[in-house]
Amino acid sequence: MDHAHPRPTHPTHPSAQPDRPAHSDHATRPDHATRPEHAAHHDHPQGAGHDATGHDTTGHDSADHAEILDLDAEVLDAPLATITAGLPLASAPRHIVDLGCGTGAGTLALLRRFPGAEVTAVDSSAAHLRRLREKAEAQGAADRVRLVRADLDARTWPGLGAPELVWASASLHHMADPARTLRRVHDLVVPGGLFAVVELDGFPRFLPGDAPAEAPGLEDRCHAALDRRHAGRVPHRGADWGPLLEAAGFTVEDRRTVAVALGPEDAGPAVGRYALASLRRVREGAAHALSVTDLTALDRLLDTDGPHSVLRRGDLAVRTERTVWAARRT
Repeated sequence: MDHAHPRPTHPTHPSAQPDRPAHSDHATRPDHATRPEHAAHHDHPQGAGHDATGHDTTGHDSADHAEILDLDAEVLDAPLATITAGLPLASAPRHIVDLGCGTGAGTLALLRRFPGAEVTAVDSSAAHLRRLREKAEAQGAADRVRLVRADLDARTWPGLGAPELVWASASLHHMADPARTLRRVHDLVVPGGLFAVVELDGFPRFLPGDAPAEAPGLEDRCHAALDRRHAGRVPHRGADWGPLLEAAGFTVEDRRTVAVALGPEDAGPAVGRYALASLRRVREGAAHALSVTDLTALDRLLDTDGPHSVLRRGDLAVRTERTVWAARRT
């Protein structure tokens, strides 16, 4: 789901370890990663998928990254369930691959949606995979998750089996060569299988349009600055994946946009922390383009001890969109 995530580190071995279950430490050891020269360029949030959030140009560390992915999953659990429920599948898949799984929002949503399935969760971050392992264990699903630490921009991929469903949320636009990635997925998924691509419209928005009082429209200006920055750094952000999927051999069966609008009463108790973490990243990415007045107002929102902190606001909402492409290998 397109928040900013930190650039992951890629340790130094071309192989991955795909055959360990989620409870195995070997699945995320540094010596089972890929070469840094093939590293994907992760410039804003899920998955990263990394799932459900994206990637960062701001230099935040992996713990910050994991926190915002977890908050995204907690606050946006219902919209994610809507997306998985709407996939055009004639029968429930038994084997699913989650490309750029992050800390597991998509993986766990897919496990809930398809209780007879196993998911192979792929990410370049050992920290994210450890967090996913912990979540899977807490939910009693560790035996249904297989962790694979791998760089999806590497020359070769590890063995990922023959999935009936491949899921990629907020990860494709970070690929160095998306067309090559799509061809690889086409070869990976079984004939008749489905490839679900989920992309985000950017960071969620949280503030009313006239807030804060001293700088109305602040969030709009922050988003405009981030869009300008990402335009040069992440050229595939906002792409129409339909023609690219068809060029790779898929038949696009469905394209839809899921609008998320959670008011203060249904955004949940985590919305303040979610807004705080997101706006911190927004500040890092947009500060160069903001006026002194805007920066001062933003810093007041981010001051957790101050009277204007987002943690003290009762008018926060969550507004964002997810676009979903469902493509069939014919």
